Amino acid sequence: MKYNVAVIGATGMVGRQFVSILEERNFPIDNIYFFSSSRSAGTKLTFKGEEVLVEELKEDNIVNKKLDFALFSAGGDTSLKFAPIFAQHGAIVIDNSSAWRMDPQVPLVVPEVNFEDLKWHKGIVANPNCSTIQAVVALKPLLDKYGIKRIIYSTYQAVSGAGLGGFNDLKNGISGEAPKKFQHPIAYNVIPQIDVFLDNGYTKEEMKMIEETRKILHDDKLKVTATTVRVPVVHGHSESINVELEKEFNLEDVLNLYNNSQGIVLMDDTKNNVYPMPLHIEGKDEVYIGRIRRDFSLDNGINLWVVADNIRKGAALNAVQIAETFIKTGLI
Repeated sequence: MKYNVAVIGATGMVGRQFVSILEERNFPIDNIYFFSSSRSAGTKLTFKGEEVLVEELKEDNIVNKKLDFALFSAGGDTSLKFAPIFAQHGAIVIDNSSAWRMDPQVPLVVPEVNFEDLKWHKGIVANPNCSTIQAVVALKPLLDKYGIKRIIYSTYQAVSGAGLGGFNDLKNGISGEAPKKFQHPIAYNVIPQIDVFLDNGYTKEEMKMIEETRKILHDDKLKVTATTVRVPVVHGHSESINVELEKEFNLEDVLNLYNNSQGIVLMDDTKNNVYPMPLHIEGKDEVYIGRIRRDFSLDNGINLWVVADNIRKGAALNAVQIAETFIKTGLI
């Protein structure tokens, strides 16, 4: 069976990744439709060797399409307005913005972690934040075998997470130009702020990781804290994750666990200086884990180093995998 698929925000960075990944993975498509704002409408994108017109995102262009899936990467306001319209016309919406993530009526899904939550969708499924996606993929095997008491996130996030403006700030900053996207120069610098500060002293990005982790792992009382940092790297988010487990563990068992976990590549050979780095993982589908070691400062503590392509697995791929899971499980 083949499906009618819409890509909303098709001309943006993540939207183009949607298109590329749908093509690469030979997603079973009957018809594909591209939508954008009026600025980009009328242009054409290529899909499987054929040019496809980019249409303006408005209800008149939606109603007669008989869509099965709508992949959104067009910003929160656009998602709030148009996701319900696509759902009303029969499409399963998979939204990459933050608009629906914490809505209790909307599943927040990483297929390797909580695909079963797709069963209670009401037409809209949320794609988590890029930094959360790779973190929960790494945490799920530990949760299932040992239980988790507490998580400490420290992230090192690439400029591509801030879109084209972030990339331009890094490129132009190397030549000494003043930043336009970030609060400070990112070239030769790190910025301990991603998104705006909230009244509690955390940034919005940090609270996203905390709240989304709890929702995805089905534990509203899980102890989680986070510090998120922007670094002068183009692609690939890196995370130091410190975990306090409920049960005792053997380090060799943890390594074997990761060697046999879906969507994970273990890259942990410190004797030969082998561990994941952003340069290794650009364009890769999996979450890479290394520097696994016991935290001797507390009982049942463990440290992980987790790296993934934030635009690919952290956004577009995860959304496509959600659509694939609907098909594999017969939920559509």
